[in-house]
Amino acid sequence: MTVTALPPSPLWTPNFGFYFIARVVSQVGDTMIPVATAVAMFSLGYGVSGIGFALGAWMGAFALFVVFGGVLADRFHPKPLMIGADAARFLAQGLLALYLWLGHPPLWIMIVGAVIGGTATAMFQPGTSSLVPQVASDPQKANGVLRVSEGFATMAGPAIGGALVAVTSPAGVFVLDAATFAISGTCMIALRLPPYQVDRTDSTLTNLRTGWHEFRSRGWLWGVILIWWVLGVFVWGPITPLGAASIIAEHGTAAFGYAEGAFGAGCAIGGLVAIRIRAKRPLFAGGVAMLLFPLMPLAAALVPALPLLMLGYAVSGIGWAFWGVQWATTVQTQIPEDKLNRVAAYQVAGSILAVPLGQVISGPASSAFELHDLLLVATVAALGCAVALLATPAIRELRRTRQ
Repeated sequence: MTVTALPPSPLWTPNFGFYFIARVVSQVGDTMIPVATAVAMFSLGYGVSGIGFALGAWMGAFALFVVFGGVLADRFHPKPLMIGADAARFLAQGLLALYLWLGHPPLWIMIVGAVIGGTATAMFQPGTSSLVPQVASDPQKANGVLRVSEGFATMAGPAIGGALVAVTSPAGVFVLDAATFAISGTCMIALRLPPYQVDRTDSTLTNLRTGWHEFRSRGWLWGVILIWWVLGVFVWGPITPLGAASIIAEHGTAAFGYAEGAFGAGCAIGGLVAIRIRAKRPLFAGGVAMLLFPLMPLAAALVPALPLLMLGYAVSGIGWAFWGVQWATTVQTQIPEDKLNRVAAYQVAGSILAVPLGQVISGPASSAFELHDLLLVATVAALGCAVALLATPAIRELRRTRQ
């Protein structure tokens, strides 16, 4: 792995500042949604099944529509699409807050609100990748800063939601959640972007086919997504329910929150490291960092003393964030600008579709097998995925460009 020094480059322009606030605030809003939904469902008496229906509806809508979000972003422009998505999320969360404040909304209202939120996020997400090169002259540095901030947002969102519901009500969490999307949309409106070339002559189906061709023609791209399917089914899907059960049984409820917070802190550190290091083969460097990621399921399986548990989660987060910066920068700089939103949408959809499957099978698997054994399987799977990244020539040998 060859490393070169980071050249000086201005980052904090007004455009990047507005984009940074929009990304971070919307991330806080996204991470508050599970907390707000869970608390609301319990307060309404819908229980665990209600939470599963609502969160499943959100994730299903996102996975189904994110590819179309990429097509629309390339066909028109990501900025108005993201502003519209923030407006839809603001209205959806605000109306749910009103329903909760007025009385007892039926389950179908909560599910419809989740579907609207997931669909709107699917329209917002593709542009988060393609706008980075437009608002920052140094995409890797920008992605590193964003990864650090998102690590803190991932810690802050659930904590703010939990504290707010303790002093107000579930409706208060939805009100604050709606406010985050209003702030994000306002910042997006303030962006001043260069002209964006779009081709509106092709049909939606043709645009989908073009995006798919761009996706499958790059071995490094679909190779990573195939590896991520294994990671999603065996690690990311089950790690939260299985890890929570393991840690809470050994150290109590608060310990799981401490572990998750340590992972977020590790992500912030990993993002800072990624800002400084520029590898000529970024996905190879990211694959090396991913060798740290299995420490999270391993720590959850062994449940050592709390400081060691948190250390395992934190070091895992460092590897995960460093990979994330290398991956995001590679996608943004290797794909033509006029096709980036569609390719990014296929990449996002491919990355997350396996996670719900892993979540679904984790319950029956935990009934049939010992909890810690399943987490050890997740550890081996995570290590195998890191090795696969390093062993695949198309991934390992891809060189940095346009930075």
